[in-house]
Amino acid sequence: MSEVATQLPTIDDLEVEGRTVLVRADLNVPLDGGEVTDDFRIRAAVPVVSELRARRARVVVCSHLGRPKGRDTACSMRPVGAVMSSLGGFPVVVADDVAGPAARAAVDAMADDVVLLENTRYEAGEEANDPDFAERLASLADCFVLDAFGSAHRAHASTVGVTRLLPSAAGPLLLAEVAAFDRVLHDPDRPFVVALGGAKVSSKLGVIEALLPKVEVMLVGGAMSFTLLEAEGYGVGRSRVEEDLVDDVRKVLDSPYGSRLSLPTDIVVGRTFDRETGHRVVPAIAMPDDQLGLDIGPETADRYAAIIGGADTIFWNGPMGVFEWPAFAAGTRRLAEALAESDGYSVAGGGDTIAALREFGLGDRVSHLSTGGGAGLELIEQGTLPGIEALQGSS
Repeated sequence: MSEVATQLPTIDDLEVEGRTVLVRADLNVPLDGGEVTDDFRIRAAVPVVSELRARRARVVVCSHLGRPKGRDTACSMRPVGAVMSSLGGFPVVVADDVAGPAARAAVDAMADDVVLLENTRYEAGEEANDPDFAERLASLADCFVLDAFGSAHRAHASTVGVTRLLPSAAGPLLLAEVAAFDRVLHDPDRPFVVALGGAKVSSKLGVIEALLPKVEVMLVGGAMSFTLLEAEGYGVGRSRVEEDLVDDVRKVLDSPYGSRLSLPTDIVVGRTFDRETGHRVVPAIAMPDDQLGLDIGPETADRYAAIIGGADTIFWNGPMGVFEWPAFAAGTRRLAEALAESDGYSVAGGGDTIAALREFGLGDRVSHLSTGGGAGLELIEQGTLPGIEALQGSS
């Protein structure tokens, strides 16, 4: 286990038998028509509940879901509770509120069931880390377990506020996530290769600056690559570019570590941002003015795959193209296959990255699938997270 992980209190440090334990999980899953369309995060949350039940604890689970404005029934936890019960093999009762009379009644009536509180973001005090809301949450339990890595970068009432009010510990998922990122950041086997994609360089510029001195090679794809290509002086047609960041990106490219950045040499372009648009492969130095890039080209994908194949540590966040559309999925698929075939230690994070790996049937062939995209990036950039700091302060 990593040094940071060993500094965190664990469930072993809590007296849980016969007591009520509040678990902050990350159950922020996609819904369509009231149905869960991806249960990855629910599956990841089941082990901590099962472990606590095996230790004869009474378990209350809370999480946010989406971005509701008030009590929006489209963001209710009820579909999540049904899937959690099916996956975990234990009964789940979804309370009618977050920390009000219905939640108290559900907790008081607990027998062999697990109580899942309603969406924490139904309460305005959640995101404000309101002390009164944190106290109401804390009053439902005797101790607290933070197992929501994907929410640990938010200083909210259910991640940080409760930690200050109850005996608290890190759950097994949070410990595993911290250990995986600690290994990548502080003790990587070499060569160490990072692959970054996705839409916006703005969300990853700090990560680029933090990781570039640590890696042998950083592979860049996705829409974010066009800001870097423009900074290098390439014409990128109608591709998405964050113009206000071109100068900042140019400074990174011109830095002593800029040569470690590897950019696409060929691009799959289309006339419009459309699933059915006509497309062709062009050199990155000759992108047509009236077209936009939608995937890395086959030459780039093969080159990136070869680099990943020779790495002993790989971190990947962000797809190489619009992988949801078959015509523009090849680049992301090629990297996913290279990651799956690698003998190195691999960490993949970000919702789209995990979705792609699972869509290609390769999710179980990566060393560590992270449940937190933004949290992982912030941990890389800042070195810690509010939820981790709160737990360290509670020990």
